[in-house]
Amino acid sequence: MRTLIRQSKRTICSLRRPQGINLLERLQMTWSRPSSLDCSHPGSSHATGKTADGLQAPHGGKLVDLTFQGDVAALKASCQHTFECSDRNACDVELLCNGYVSNYPVIHIFREDDDLRRKRSPHRGIVFFMITLLLLLILSLSSSSSFSFLLCSGFSPLEGFMNEEDYNSVVEKMRLSNGLLFGLPVVMDTNCTAVKAGDKVLLTYKGKDIGVMTVETKWEPNKVLEAKNCYATTSLEHPAVRMISMERGKFYLGGPVVGLAKPDREFEAQTPREVRANLPRDKDVVAFQCRNPIHRAHYELFTRALDAENVGQGGVVLVHPTMGPTQEDDIPGDVRYKTYVVLKEETQDPRVRWAYLPYSMHMAGPREAIQHMIIRKNYGCTHFIVGRDMAGCKSSLSGDDFYGAYDAQDTAKANAPELGMDTVPSLNIVYTEEQGYVTDDVAKANGLHVLKLSGTQFRKMLRGGEDIPEWFAFKSVVKVLRENS
Repeated sequence: MRTLIRQSKRTICSLRRPQGINLLERLQMTWSRPSSLDCSHPGSSHATGKTADGLQAPHGGKLVDLTFQGDVAALKASCQHTFECSDRNACDVELLCNGYVSNYPVIHIFREDDDLRRKRSPHRGIVFFMITLLLLLILSLSSSSSFSFLLCSGFSPLEGFMNEEDYNSVVEKMRLSNGLLFGLPVVMDTNCTAVKAGDKVLLTYKGKDIGVMTVETKWEPNKVLEAKNCYATTSLEHPAVRMISMERGKFYLGGPVVGLAKPDREFEAQTPREVRANLPRDKDVVAFQCRNPIHRAHYELFTRALDAENVGQGGVVLVHPTMGPTQEDDIPGDVRYKTYVVLKEETQDPRVRWAYLPYSMHMAGPREAIQHMIIRKNYGCTHFIVGRDMAGCKSSLSGDDFYGAYDAQDTAKANAPELGMDTVPSLNIVYTEEQGYVTDDVAKANGLHVLKLSGTQFRKMLRGGEDIPEWFAFKSVVKVLRENS
């Protein structure tokens, strides 16, 4: 009997659960939480913008679960077309349908049972029966979708790629056709003339089946208008204008999507549900968006954000880098990911949470700020740090900025109340010989000597093998960049 108990404990302990949340707490959370994280559920409040478990309400009121529960082979067989997704398409599909594996995956139990079988334990059948009963108990306390392979959207409330009506509304008004705020269009593109409304399309990425789209509408977009309204320019010097003009196909497709699997990537992209499961309840969560390696000034910036007047006690920062395609001269995503991993290990700050976002940057300035706020709201964030010239870019000919330095901040601040979020302005942090990192106004007021190192100088020193000042960059990050240069 003692052997049976030890085996049962070992099997139960193999169940993966969110850090800092024990099994009883998890059961209590799932008992009180609807499967869709619907903030209209009794016990939650539209006024406070909280779900029943004390987290930020998702955009539009609930996280959309795009789960396919049925015969996958039959679904694939019903498809008339197969589209191989670009990197950007794959990011959109993954954000629409983030594959979510249970926090208590059954596969772990079967593996443990295999171990028991190899040991030829006389109690293996009893152990498996006991564990099955435990799982049935857990499932009875939660919706079945919460403990199966389900799909929850970082682009909630979208249930697929935007149809023509929603696309036109977002381009013209920065809103879906139902009036809900949305920063940028989310569409599937193609040059295929044969595909038509009503067709099903199997979506693949690097040969792997990741989803199925049912085509609702097909149209030839006015890309000039899209560029002008979304990116404030029609110049091909803007990376997103080049993208929609030269990379995207002639036609756009809109319609619902169901997900089959996550794309294979160098990094693990946690879903909104997974991130939310590790956030503190009834506390502020400040999102920090970045697309580059994090250096000392960045770290000072987002940790000091917790001291902002509109951030409550006990809040945390969610460092949430975008890992999809960015600008051509940016550091590749797999290298950036490695820098984040070593920095997380080096700092081990309990106030800082880390997750990685499969999002493709548009460099759309003000509109992209709104898009990022919506996505981070779906991941459970209450606040968003808006940097100076956020998601901005420059003309490749004149060097002029496409957006004003504070356009993104102003747009974010103006729309924050409607989104149910707060903005935290990005502090201008500088390093001084006398006091280390301080804000620029403090340095000026006290006549402190500011040390500077430009990005160009840093990259030159990195290539030349020169010592990088520790006040500027973390040693672990520099090591990764040098090893992968």
